[in-house]
Amino acid sequence: MTTTVGYARVSTDDQDLSLQLDALQSAGCAKVFRDTASGAKADRPGLTQALDYVRAADTLVVWRLDRLGRSLTQLIALMTQLQERGVGFRSLTEQIDTTASGGKLIFHIFGALAEFERNLIRERTMAGLQAARARGRQGGRPKLLDTDRKVQMAQQLHRDPTNSIEDICTTLGVSRATLYRYLSLSKADTPQSR
Repeated sequence: MTTTVGYARVSTDDQDLSLQLDALQSAGCAKVFRDTASGAKADRPGLTQALDYVRAADTLVVWRLDRLGRSLTQLIALMTQLQERGVGFRSLTEQIDTTASGGKLIFHIFGALAEFERNLIRERTMAGLQAARARGRQGGRPKLLDTDRKVQMAQQLHRDPTNSIEDICTTLGVSRATLYRYLSLSKADTPQSR
């Protein structure tokens, strides 16, 4: 059995939910979840409850699209989540209904926008890294044992059995993993005696 579930939201306690609740009731919503919170807020308990409540083949209904999210990124993420779960979506004011064939196109548009946004972010990141390399900057974490002298000091301290690994790490200001990595690299560089 499919269920039509409503979600209503106002930003402040001064605002009234009546208009939204009446519209959702007229749309046949069996249950309505509510929030009094800014759409920009990530923590909206009513929306979380609504998303937990809906199952595949159910439909989530809002009075207006901006009640669901304030940014395109938020809307894309929520629409994608609903699509992946097989949950329909309706926005009464914008007349978006993903349970109809025209509305399914909207899901695909939202998916394409999400992919486009991910690609833009990736392209900007790559361009930024390339520009940094052109100026002589390297990405990634800096090497903690950045000089041969420090690597030799680590090897020398490690050869002395009176030095514990913790003491060597504290002295050099590195983690155990970094110390072991440099010690194993130095062993690989030296020819093995037979």
